[in-house]
Amino acid sequence: ITRQELHADSAGVDLRSRCPFFYEFGCKIAPIVGDRTIGFLLLTAFKSRYKEILTKAHTVAFAPGSKFWTILTKEEIYLYETAQSAMASFKKWRMGGPRFQIASVLGRKRKSKE
Repeated sequence: ITRQELHADSAGVDLRSRCPFFYEFGCKIAPIVGDRTIGFLLLTAFKSRYKEILTKAHTVAFAPGSKFWTILTKEEIYLYETAQSAMASFKKWRMGGPRFQIASVLGRKRKSKE
């Protein structure tokens, strides 16, 4: 993978085929190699891909075999699934779940000091 690919269109780069744990591997290898630009490269790639992942997670459901799904790293798949789960929970709550829930702490009475 070249830096130019990530800078040009990091959302379309197939990171999974190169390393399923791209970000974790990058964070672990950066101190060993001593290249200070790796951290910035990882951050830049993650930021641009993060926006794309959340946008797609909240608007479209992708099957595990789709093109979009196959380019995601393990960390990004977890992020996508978490975002979809959060959106599903929000929609369920909005369509008919209880509007307010009392915290269990608020329901308890204080012990009197008598």
